[in-house]
Amino acid sequence: MESIAVWQGATLCGIVLWIIVASYLDVTRKLRSFLQPWVAQHVTTDTPLILQIQNYQHRFLDAFFSGLSCVVSVPFYTAFLPLLFWSGHGKLARQMTLLMAFCDYMGNCIKDVVSAPRPSCPPVRRITATKDEEDNALEYGLPSSHTLNTVCLSGYLLHYILSYTQNEDSHVKFAGFALVCLLVGLIGLGRIYLGMHSVVDIIGGLAIGLVILRFWLSVHEYVDNFIVLGQNVTYFWAALSFILLFAYPTPEFPTPSFEYHTAFNGVALGIVSGVQQTYHQFHHEAVPRVFTSQLTIPGFMGRMLVGIPTILIVKFCSKALAKWILPVLANTLGISIKSSTYIASLKGSSNGKKSDGLKQSGYVQKLFFFSSQDSFDVDTGIRFLQYAGLAWSVVDLVPSLFAHLSL
Repeated sequence: MESIAVWQGATLCGIVLWIIVASYLDVTRKLRSFLQPWVAQHVTTDTPLILQIQNYQHRFLDAFFSGLSCVVSVPFYTAFLPLLFWSGHGKLARQMTLLMAFCDYMGNCIKDVVSAPRPSCPPVRRITATKDEEDNALEYGLPSSHTLNTVCLSGYLLHYILSYTQNEDSHVKFAGFALVCLLVGLIGLGRIYLGMHSVVDIIGGLAIGLVILRFWLSVHEYVDNFIVLGQNVTYFWAALSFILLFAYPTPEFPTPSFEYHTAFNGVALGIVSGVQQTYHQFHHEAVPRVFTSQLTIPGFMGRMLVGIPTILIVKFCSKALAKWILPVLANTLGISIKSSTYIASLKGSSNGKKSDGLKQSGYVQKLFFFSSQDSFDVDTGIRFLQYAGLAWSVVDLVPSLFAHLSL
């Protein structure tokens, strides 16, 4: 117990120390001044190649690459992962969730550190078929998150399938590897065709994705054992999630990247806390799995009909509860707050009073520590708690309903 508490405390203190040192030395700005011009130059020189690729413009290709981008987007994974938990493959689901959160955090951190532009539109034709793609276009370019996430998640899925089936056939391994490479290649080509990224963004996403995947394959068993069998797991993860909000770098100009990280950071906390509490009831290796006699297709469909409305209700209630509790808590503690989206009465204001010149500051100042800011954006906390509640319901509340309904 003492050794566990020591390494947990050392980890958290190490991150806090990094935040302080990085802020004092202005690490983000120095890295940006070194990397941004080089990346921006490559984005510009890649433009003729992008235009060449876009010369093959066709409605079918527009629809194909737009659809493929949606299938490997963060919202798709967010919708797919609950079904993976309910299918009985709990280990794969929690590993994919944590890997997704790690990829999202690292990718968005690098985006906002470098703050490199996307291909200029015009002359490049940019296709944003969905609201999610429109939001993605507001982020910086390097690295391509779609490429990075596809490398990591498809690579880990292949590793899991081969390990789970214990298949040693070299032909099967080669076919799986070829499919992953084909998918990554199509995603990279699609992001260029859609005008969302330049070649340097794709190469950056591929390289960073391979590094993250290799790192994750070396630590995933330790992480999983800690979550299901460790001590002080929920407290440690809550503190880690909170501190990581401060560790996020300040972009050159505000983008949605921090919002995406906040949401998935909350998802990771909800999953970890829920699994840690209910592992032996709902998430151990002997639970019924889909396509078996214990969990048939009709049974799994029944789980979906119960589970999906439940988590949507929890998401709505978590948001409403956070919108009520956080402003009250802030007022009680004398903390000035504002809301950029969720609370109309606090938009552009400091506890309801107008405040001049309040612009988005560094994300280290998103909450209320280490800051001289006049007011703080309460939307960060609301978003975090909303998605933490949703994720907790996926692995705790909903499986409890399944048990009561014999699903």
